[in-house]
Amino acid sequence: MNVAKRLSKLLLAALAAATLFSGSPTRAQRDHLTDAETELIRFYRELDKRTEVFIKAADRRFAIINGTAQPSTKKATKEEPDWGDVPKGTRAELLGDIAGILDEAITNVDDVSRRDEKNPMISRSLRKLNTAANGYLAQLNAMKAKITDPDEVAALERVADNANQIIDAAKNLPAGAAESEKEKKKKKP
Repeated sequence: MNVAKRLSKLLLAALAAATLFSGSPTRAQRDHLTDAETELIRFYRELDKRTEVFIKAADRRFAIINGTAQPSTKKATKEEPDWGDVPKGTRAELLGDIAGILDEAITNVDDVSRRDEKNPMISRSLRKLNTAANGYLAQLNAMKAKITDPDEVAALERVADNANQIIDAAKNLPAGAAESEKEKKKKKP
C-alpha cells in the first residue's frame, strides 16, 4: 500500500510538473478557415464543390498577401451561405492558413477516394486542385526572395509541400478524363 501511495503521488507530481512546464503560455489555435468559409464547406456535400470553396478560400488569402483584388464571392444559389468578411492576419498567418486549407482539401479527396475510388468527383476535384496548386507555386516562387521572417519561410514551405503533393497526385490521373461535363453533354445527341 505504501508503494502504491508513493507511486500515485509521484505520478500526480509528474503530471503537475508537465502541465506547469509545458512551454510558453498557450495561445488560441488559429483556424485556417473563417467561420463563414466553414459554413460553405458544410453546405456543399459534393467533393468538387467543396474543392472550389477550398480553392477560393486560398485565393482570398493570396489576394491579401499580393495586394490584389479579392476573387468574386457571388452566390451560386440563394441558399448558399455568405463568404463573410475577408480573412485577416499577418503574412505568416495567411500562408499558414493556405497550407491548412490545402491540407484539408487533400484530406477530403483522400477520404472520398478511400470510400469510393471510382467516384468521378475525385479526378474532377484533383484537376481543379492541380490547376490551383500550379498557380500557387508560381506565386510562392515570386514571394520566396522577398521573405526573410522564419515563420513566413516555414509557412511558405508548408504551402509548397502541399501544392507539390497535389501536383504529384494529379500526375497519376488518366489523360482522357480531362473532358468536362459540359463538353460531354454537348457531344451527346
